[in-house]
Amino acid sequence: MANEEKQYLSQEKFDQLKKELKHIKETLLPDLAKRIDDARQMGDLSENAEYHQAREEMSWTQSRVKEIEYILQNSELIKTTTHGTHVVAIGSTVELQMGKITKQFTIVGAQEADPLAGKISNESPLGQALLGKKVGERVSLTVPAGLQTYTILDIVS
Repeated sequence: MANEEKQYLSQEKFDQLKKELKHIKETLLPDLAKRIDDARQMGDLSENAEYHQAREEMSWTQSRVKEIEYILQNSELIKTTTHGTHVVAIGSTVELQMGKITKQFTIVGAQEADPLAGKISNESPLGQALLGKKVGERVSLTVPAGLQTYTILDIVS
């Protein structure tokens, strides 16, 4: 991964990545190694589609292992209890008013961002604008539809 900045992860995401890494190392990689070995036994490798497919899957899987290991080694766990609820920080759930609409977002690290699920990255324009703000403060962003102003109604956690 080219990004050298610290990644922020919730404990849940950290545990999920550790579980995925364990599954890959203990199950997927040994299975792929066996598939490659079995395909190699079939003879001519130049026309052996099973062999080439298994090698490609092995390459992708090994890349995923490196990616997960990098994330786990270069991440910082979000500590929701250390920053209190008076200032928006990574891990905060924020209730925002946008005109007549009220929405709730949780500020998460880029690895966990899912705007449709209400999780916005601390690196996103809205996430960056909200960090360090307090209840009652407003932030304004230019979006494709024009200038959007958000009012912080509550910082839940």
